[in-house]
Amino acid sequence: MDSGPSCPFRHDNALEPDPFMTRMRDEAPVARVRMPYGKGNAWLVTRYQEVKTVTSDRRFSRAALVGMDFPRITPAPIAQSEAINLMDPPALNRVRRLVTKAFTTPQVDALRPWTTATVNTLLDEMEEHGQPADVADFLAGRLPLMTICQLLDVPEPDRPQLRQWAMTMMSMSAVDKDAAAAAKAGLRGYFDELTAQRRDNPGEDLISALTTARVGDEKLSPAELSVLVMLLVITGHDTTTYDISNIVYTLLTSPDHLARLRREPELLPRALEELLRYIPFRQGVGIPRVATEDVELGGETIKAGDAVHVSYLTANRDELAYERPDELDFDRVDPVPHMAFGYGSHHCMGSHLARMVLQVSIGGLLTRFPALRLAVAPEEVRWNEVSIWRYPLALPVAW
Repeated sequence: MDSGPSCPFRHDNALEPDPFMTRMRDEAPVARVRMPYGKGNAWLVTRYQEVKTVTSDRRFSRAALVGMDFPRITPAPIAQSEAINLMDPPALNRVRRLVTKAFTTPQVDALRPWTTATVNTLLDEMEEHGQPADVADFLAGRLPLMTICQLLDVPEPDRPQLRQWAMTMMSMSAVDKDAAAAAKAGLRGYFDELTAQRRDNPGEDLISALTTARVGDEKLSPAELSVLVMLLVITGHDTTTYDISNIVYTLLTSPDHLARLRREPELLPRALEELLRYIPFRQGVGIPRVATEDVELGGETIKAGDAVHVSYLTANRDELAYERPDELDFDRVDPVPHMAFGYGSHHCMGSHLARMVLQVSIGGLLTRFPALRLAVAPEEVRWNEVSIWRYPLALPVAW
């Protein structure tokens, strides 16, 4: 069987869509590819409708990945075997019900005043520092971790180490394989201990709420709880950190859109949804699924046992799903939701927290600095070239 093209999965030219992935979507939306790590080859699915099928059809399993050296873009698998992102229904439904009981929208709404006050403090520090200032450092690099740690009541002295471990885990470089594995073990050990403490002495934080959550006789096991909290920290700060920087960069290099947001601040929630759709926020693909039986998809036969990767990024730019998909349009009325938070049973459970943090941070920044602009030419901004995330290493601004 043809193993297909080898996926480079590296495109570091600011936030332009990966040309390889775009070409695959246009020419071979369901295709065999060779991945840089893991055994065997995989399928790559890049169009919206087929991505939707793979992420919602029970014939594609995440649980089948456990113990498998599956094709991937990082030297070591990021997911833990007990993690919710390696579960299938009905086990997945059970954990999601318990998490939903503890991690509620009202709980996130109650955190908004604290987040607003924290943003104001961070922007005070940025203003006191003077121009130019690095918004990636003063705001994006601090707020999301502070917010998720506030929600979980993680001791402040421990937070820098957690961030370092999380960043190390996401490296795509083979030379970082041992460090990534050590970081994963460090995070797991830390949260094994912290969640055990909260089980014995619950408080008012989210870890305690997850510890005590019950649906009938069901509750989270110690391993499920530890890995779940670890996942919340990694995804709860990583993605939102880089989303803030990427959104600010995109707005500051899109003067008409920025001017409109300044004229119509009430447009911000809708604008953020379009920015999340539009911005390619990561490299390559994430955790695959495994076909549990032969499946016909996009004119191809995916055999039982084959690994299948999907690209949410290319789905978000699919012209069959969106009109003018490569245009940033705050008035977009396409009926399909974006996939920045995933799709189906593995849709991000922290999306309500991410949206709140983005609204407060971006809204606060634009309000505080109505003349905000890049302090360097766009081509002088340096971009991450190591981890799976795409983001500016620094974002100097003036006002």
